[in-house]
Amino acid sequence: MKVIRIVQSMTDARTIAPASGRLGILMPGLGAVASTLIAGVMKARSDGSDPIGSVSQMAHIRLGTREENRNPLIREFVPLADLNDLVFGGWDPLSPNALEAARTSGVMSDADLAPLSGELEGVVAMDAVFEQRWVSRIDGVRVKEETNKFEQAEALMADIERFREENQCDRLVMVWCASTEAYQEASDVHRSIDSFEAGLKDNDDNISPSQIYAYAALMSGVPFANGAPNLTVDLPCIEELAKREGVPIAGKDFKTGQTLMKTLISPGLKSRMLGVRGWYSTNILGNRDGEVLDAPENFLTKETSKLGVLDTILQPETYPSLYGDIEHKVRIDYYPPRGDDKEGWDNIDIFGWLGYPMQIKINFLCRDSILAAPIVLDLALFMDLANRAGESGIQEWLSFYFKAPQAGPAGPEHDIFIQQTKLKNTLREWMGEQPVTHSEAG
Repeated sequence: MKVIRIVQSMTDARTIAPASGRLGILMPGLGAVASTLIAGVMKARSDGSDPIGSVSQMAHIRLGTREENRNPLIREFVPLADLNDLVFGGWDPLSPNALEAARTSGVMSDADLAPLSGELEGVVAMDAVFEQRWVSRIDGVRVKEETNKFEQAEALMADIERFREENQCDRLVMVWCASTEAYQEASDVHRSIDSFEAGLKDNDDNISPSQIYAYAALMSGVPFANGAPNLTVDLPCIEELAKREGVPIAGKDFKTGQTLMKTLISPGLKSRMLGVRGWYSTNILGNRDGEVLDAPENFLTKETSKLGVLDTILQPETYPSLYGDIEHKVRIDYYPPRGDDKEGWDNIDIFGWLGYPMQIKINFLCRDSILAAPIVLDLALFMDLANRAGESGIQEWLSFYFKAPQAGPAGPEHDIFIQQTKLKNTLREWMGEQPVTHSEAG
């Protein structure tokens, strides 16, 4: 007779405020990614289309031992905001509304956009905080009149409150969906809240638009997630502000195409102790993101984000004979005919038993915004959940979604399978369930 072992799995659950009322999702950058997200949610609400790619909506989560056979959907396990309760807004220096952004980006077909056109047109972009030196390939035309950076922050805070009131939102989150800013390193102005606020008033050149948005969001009690590789929330002043205001932050750089492949493949190679001599990656894309990254100063920001993945996963200092001398190169080329349909090639030179060489070649023909849109949805819903759960500061458990995850002193984890376990175990613990370790004991 088979004996089924049941283990008591409940722990003390976190007190989480209910997801009652409307949740506003504010996005700096009402372009391809944001408009694709909005259209996808509207379509799901109107005809029940599956939000494919969204972990929060489509994935199940195991609870307890396998013998217990408890495997609910994540959205039925944790109190997430319902898709019907979402309201969208944002800022953009070019697009007047989400419909025009969707048409310009060309991600979705006219046939798919037509039934949603009226609703999309109603998502009107607010004038952006914009400074061309951070994105030299874009000429902003819908920008705020304020020239002082502190006044720009105040204008954004006024936008946030007006959006909250006009749309009767109970809660808000903000996700940066705008272009990659030019490369920079932290400076004296970023050391503390006081130095940053002084820099805003003095129009310090080292304060970028994304940092002004993050400041405005946190000062308004709004969680902020950074979807680009900009230096935005990973600054001492912003981390200090998030803690002081009791607001969650997360970043950075949505993990979509080629880096998604790297975080899938490299843990597999390492798990079998197969060596890597080189990894050459190149991309072509023709959307606004590609145009911005065609500028060397903006590409450097993206390159820095992409290059950090392999070292953390493969641990060359621990396995020098396998990964101690990897030639890792990354290229991105702007190719307008491709539009939003990004194509990535990877050539991976590996070696195995007796040092004999082998190769892996990957050709990923992906759609950049189709991969990014569900990430924005998940981040918005999970950041709202974290806020209602009393979390503040860096949300390392959301590393799953980022190329360059913001983490604590021990540094980031890039292995996507470890990241997934961390995400699900965090949800389990908040809801009073034991973490799943996949050990022989359960």
